[in-house]
Amino acid sequence: MLHYNGFKIRPIQIEDNIHVCNVIKGVFYELNLPKIGTAYADKETDSMFEAYQDPKSIYYVIEKDNNILGGCGIKQLNGIDENICELQKFYFHKSLRGKGLGKFALDLCLKFATKAGYHKCYLESTSVLKTSHHLYKVFEFENLDGPLGDTSHYSCDVHMIKKLK
Repeated sequence: MLHYNGFKIRPIQIEDNIHVCNVIKGVFYELNLPKIGTAYADKETDSMFEAYQDPKSIYYVIEKDNNILGGCGIKQLNGIDENICELQKFYFHKSLRGKGLGKFALDLCLKFATKAGYHKCYLESTSVLKTSHHLYKVFEFENLDGPLGDTSHYSCDVHMIKKLK
């Protein structure tokens, strides 16, 4: 378990499933994001602990006072044979935003991805989430012309990739 400015950051546990799902879906309602063709509709969103049990995947939750307020994870990109991971389900309750936790969590995920042996990290987003795109650029993600792999997130219109060291 790690600590950052009074918050705990740790790998997901099975009892976190409902709380992580609520945070993710809550962000979709808050920002009026598309529900179909996005993480909102993923079957994994309801069972995040189970989805990240492969040794080359991890999902970190951020909590304060025993409340899950956000999270993000790394997992092998579906539908591709290359050694590319995907940054997944990077959603924060509005009370977490602007506190440096996004930068901290993204760095943690990228370090895990590198240690797990991935060569590149891919992500998908929507053009509405401009603040997160700035963060991705700080971490040297580059825009792609279209999607990679098979994520079923056809409503995502931003696709980015980063070479890992």
